[in-house]
Formats: sequence, C-alpha cells, structure tokens
Amino acid sequence: MTGDVKEKKEALGEVLNGDRLVSAPYKLDYKREKDIEVACKSKLTKDQVAQFRAAVKKDYYFQMYYDDLPIWGFIGKVDREGRDDPSEYKYFLFKHIQFDISYNRDRVIEISARMDPHSVVDLTEDKDVDVEFMYTVKWRETDTPFEKRMDKYSQSSSLPHHLEIHWFSIINSCVTVLLLTGFLATILMRVLKNDFMKYAQDEEAADDQEETGWKYIHGDIFRFPKHKSLFAAALGSGTQLFTLTVFIFMLALVGVFYPYNRGALFTALVVIYALTSGIAGYTSASFYCQLEGSNWVRNLLLTGCLFCGPLFFTFCFLNTVAIVYKATAALPFGTIVVIVLIWTLVTSPLLVLGGIAGKNSRIEFQAPCRTTKYPREIPQLPWYRSTVPQMAMAGFLPFSAIYIELYYIFASVWGHKIYTIYSILFIVFIILLIVTAFITVALTYFQLTAEDHEWWWRSFLCGGSTGLFIYGYCLYYYYARSDMSGFMQTSFFFGYMACICYGFFLMLGTVGFRAALFFVRHIYRSIKCE
Repeated sequence: MTGDVKEKKEALGEVLNGDRLVSAPYKLDYKREKDIEVACKSKLTKDQVAQFRAAVKKDYYFQMYYDDLPIWGFIGKVDREGRDDPSEYKYFLFKHIQFDISYNRDRVIEISARMDPHSVVDLTEDKDVDVEFMYTVKWRETDTPFEKRMDKYSQSSSLPHHLEIHWFSIINSCVTVLLLTGFLATILMRVLKNDFMKYAQDEEAADDQEETGWKYIHGDIFRFPKHKSLFAAALGSGTQLFTLTVFIFMLALVGVFYPYNRGALFTALVVIYALTSGIAGYTSASFYCQLEGSNWVRNLLLTGCLFCGPLFFTFCFLNTVAIVYKATAALPFGTIVVIVLIWTLVTSPLLVLGGIAGKNSRIEFQAPCRTTKYPREIPQLPWYRSTVPQMAMAGFLPFSAIYIELYYIFASVWGHKIYTIYSILFIVFIILLIVTAFITVALTYFQLTAEDHEWWWRSFLCGGSTGLFIYGYCLYYYYARSDMSGFMQTSFFFGYMACICYGFFLMLGTVGFRAALFFVRHIYRSIKCE
C-alpha cells in the first residue's frame, strides 16, 4: 500500500493491553458522502497472496476506531459451497468496505462497516494479483443522544437470554454454596457448644483425668510458625492484593471500565498496586514483629519480591518471546522504563515507609493461652489429614462457587467477548471470600481436634488452594474451550495465568489465615487454660 502510516500516541494502559493503533487510509469527513472511492491500488506478490489466504482461513478480522467508536469486520471469506474436500475451497479477499455512520446534530453516534460480498479478489491460487481497494461512506441522521452511544456495546455481553442463564447459574451456585456453608456453620456451632460444656464439666470433676481434643494442645496452639519471615511477607502481599481487588471493584461498579475505555483496567492495576504497597509493608512488618522476628529489613525485602519477583521474571521471559515473534504484545522500551520508575519511586518507598510504621506499631500478639517451653509431639495421623489432601478439600468448595463466572472472565480476557456485568462478579467475589473463610475455619477445627497444632501454614495453604484450582481450570479452558495454538499464545496464556493464580493464592490464603486466627483465639478464650 502507498502512503505513510502514522502511529498513534498510546496511554500506558493501552500499551500494556497490546494496542498499537496506526492511521487508516480512509478519509471519513463529517457528513460528506462518498460513492466508491479508491483508497489505494496495490500489486500483491505470490507471498502476500499466500499470507492473505492463511489469514482468511483463520478468520482474521480488522478493528478500527472512528471518534473512539470501534468498528470491525472480516478481511475475507471462504467459499465452501458444494465442496467437501478442504483442498477445493475457494478463498476471497474483500476489496470494498461500506461505512454507515449515524449522527445526531454535530456528534457521531454509531458507525458500522460492511464488506461488499460481490467485490472480492480470488486468493485461491499462488499468483500475482492487482487489487484496487475501495470504500463508500453513507451518513444518516438519528435521534439517539450522544450519552447513550456506548450502550450498544455494553449490551452485547448482557443480552437478555444470556443474562437470564447467567443470573440463574449464579443464583444456583450461590444457594448451593451458602447452604453448604450454613450447614458447616451449624455443625461447628453445635460441636463447639458440646466441647465447651464438656470442658466446663471436666474442670468441675476430678482434675487429674487426661485432657483430650483441642483443649489438650492449648500450650502449643500459639507456638509461632516456622519460616515466620516468609509467612509475614505472604500475609503482607496477600493483604495488598486484597485491597487492590476491592479498589478495582469500586472503580468497576462506579463505571470506570466501560467497554472500549481501552487500557483503563491496566492503568488502574499498575497505579493502585503501586499506591497500596505501603499496606503490604505495614502488615508484613507489624505481624513479623508480633511473631518476635528480629530481622525486619530482610522481611521487607521478601515482601517486596514475593509477588513482584515471579511477575517480573515471567514478564521478562514473555516479553522476549513477544519480541522474537515481532508481536505487538511486546512492550516498547519506554513503557518498561516507566514501569521501573513507578516501582522505584512509588512502590519501594511506600513499602519501606509502611514497614517502618509497622515495626514501630508495637502491637502485641494477643494469645489467650501461654505457650509451653517444649513443643508436644503430633500423633500419627491418617493420610487424608496431611496438607495436600486437606488443600484439595479446601479449594473445591470455593472454586465451585466461582466456576461459572470464570468462563465469562476467561472469554473476555483471552477471547473477544466483552465483560460488563461487574455487579454479578462482585457478588461472586463476596461469596468466594465467605466460603474460603468458612472452609478454612472448619478444617482448622478438625485439625485441632486431631491434636495437630501446626495450623498456621496449613490454614494459609488451605485458604489459597483455590488459586491452584483456577490454574487447573486454565488447562481445561486451553484445551477444551479456546482456539489458542503456537508457542507464543501458549506461553502467554500459561505464564500470565500463573501470575494471576499465584496472586489469588496469596490473597485467599490471607483471608483463610485471618479467619482461622480469629476462630482459634475465640475458642481458646472461651475455656480456662492453666
């Protein structure tokens, strides 16, 4: 094609999104109709014909923007009529676009592009072809107000029949999950009530009898966990990611991420993550000092690298892959510099400030029972009470609560669907938190009754295990639901999904541990410990 292509200046979020917009050769002047105007003439070589044919075969489409309204259409078509053998299919490239534009007074309201099915170029054989690309522009008046011009795009993902099925499936999973949690809660309450009564009677009766169950390990229950620096760092990162998610939901529910607000989500993620790093520093350092840790600087470094580290290495690898493939997903050098600057000038200082505030907060760890000097031995337990089977049990219920919604989210992140129903997503998120907290508390209770007092890490891992289930779902989605192929798409999908699932693991692990800690403190406060 002749003519030079001008590149558009992109905002940070658009660049992260992989958008690299260039100017198109079509001139759409306001209210000026055009009838079959030539955009350009071109001679396609054999190689170009083969490239176009491959693109038509894979249903490639173009996407353009006019006054920030998206337009898209297929670049060609495959003629399969009356032919059974794929080698006999005919391939055509469209060469005539008709733009239909609606306006209201002086504002563009709607635009669509139609391809003329009769004006095509045959690409079936490898030979040089001369092509004239043409376009037609038609304007018509409409009375839709300018404020409502984006509604058309929001509706595409929330068509009534889709929405009914969507709501129905969500309500269905909500009811199931809430019934299960209610069921668990009632059992727990009754069992605990019995425990309290039994322990109270035991105290009135002879004191020399052997204690059993969870009261028996009161001297070990608040013994601090191994690797406390890592534990505090994981809690810090998890709390930060939780805050980030809540802020993103607030913005979504206010309506910041309307469809085609290109890259707004990515910009928000980067900025809010940078600004919330003080929370991670504070939580991590104060908890580490509560666990009587001494090396708080190392703890802060660990907190800073726990989520950013794996994300950075994944990004370096995938960006290199994208550069090798010459894909637009490769971030330009300038953007990488901007992100590094945000990290050094905003994230790190806030992390350190938060850490110093946390270290100086001098909060005591309130343990209702004194810890004995020597840890007691944990009895031999059956295999299903070890960490991995417990994690599998813990992750299944919360995952089943979000399973249906995951499909819609994957289809919008990795497919071409638009996701606009943030209210449903928010409800699902709340249910996910409730279920994670409940299941972790239940499993912690069963663990303590078996006289296994190492519940700190276990509650974190059980809470976070939903993240691993989501990664399992990625495998299913990749093979069963998506058309992805090739090394680049595969590595991008599994690389970035691994980071997202790891983030979920940290966030839900924090939720699980906080719930378990609250529960353990509560039950040991209710009995008299020597």
